[in-house]
Amino acid sequence: MTGQFETIDQVVEQLASARYIADRALATVLFLAHRLEKPIFLEGEPGVGKTEVAIVMAQLFNTNLIRLQCYEGLDATTSLYEWNYPKQLLHIRLEEKGNRDRGEIERAIYSSKFLIRRPLLEAIMNAEEKAPVLLIDEVDRSDEEFEAFLLEVLSDFQITIPEMGTLKAENKPMVVVTSNRTRDVHDALKRRCLYHWIDYPSFDKEYRIIMTKLPDIETEFAKQITGFMQSIRNEDLLKKPGISESLDWARALMALHRRQLDESVVLETLGCILKYQEDIKRFREEIWSDADRHAGYISESGGRIGCR
Repeated sequence: MTGQFETIDQVVEQLASARYIADRALATVLFLAHRLEKPIFLEGEPGVGKTEVAIVMAQLFNTNLIRLQCYEGLDATTSLYEWNYPKQLLHIRLEEKGNRDRGEIERAIYSSKFLIRRPLLEAIMNAEEKAPVLLIDEVDRSDEEFEAFLLEVLSDFQITIPEMGTLKAENKPMVVVTSNRTRDVHDALKRRCLYHWIDYPSFDKEYRIIMTKLPDIETEFAKQITGFMQSIRNEDLLKKPGISESLDWARALMALHRRQLDESVVLETLGCILKYQEDIKRFREEIWSDADRHAGYISESGGRIGCR
């Protein structure tokens, strides 16, 4: 990828034009990843905008986004390629009826039209024309064996298919690897990447994100929502809500035609913010019933919540 980012300030501006509010530290990592053609390793709590980085980069570069969603048991076959065996068998039967040469049949069935491309191979093949953005999402959910396999792919961006030979990317894809830190990822993988931790946003940043993503929301209402979310993250919860929950909650409140937070709507829509029953129960029975805490969430001046 060439000719896109000239300065770090330009990265910030272009991200903002794509409705992604980024601080200068993240913009610097993206700028260097683009210039040095190195993968980016983004770590942070769920819902803070890691995956969105790859989506926005694909938009800015006007290229394909190829996503590999990681999970336990993911291996080379399901991430690279596999042969379409039913189609191959059907082709063999049809060709044998025509008395075709066995060598000719074998060459035919091991051609690209019988190859099922999985995300990693798709990224390599797509790069023949224009380098795509490859998102390896939630790598911490995969096994350590898959991490070792990734080291090979990310170092050379080439794979060998025994029946077809070696395929190499003509243009290196921009790679974004994300992790929710459910387990430690091996240092060898991190060393091959530029690292950045995405934290929960500050009040100002979260407010800007809400206003950018939901331009129809009233400014004071956006401040109330932002203040509430900033406050609830200070509580000892199993899963603290991220910016994605803030946006979901704001959309839900707008759908309910609310323009101000009050006690009833907060309790009715807790499921937009908290995703564990234990957290909801604790919020209702301990946090909300505690007079001092309650006062911190709802002040008496105009019913503004969380703006302390």
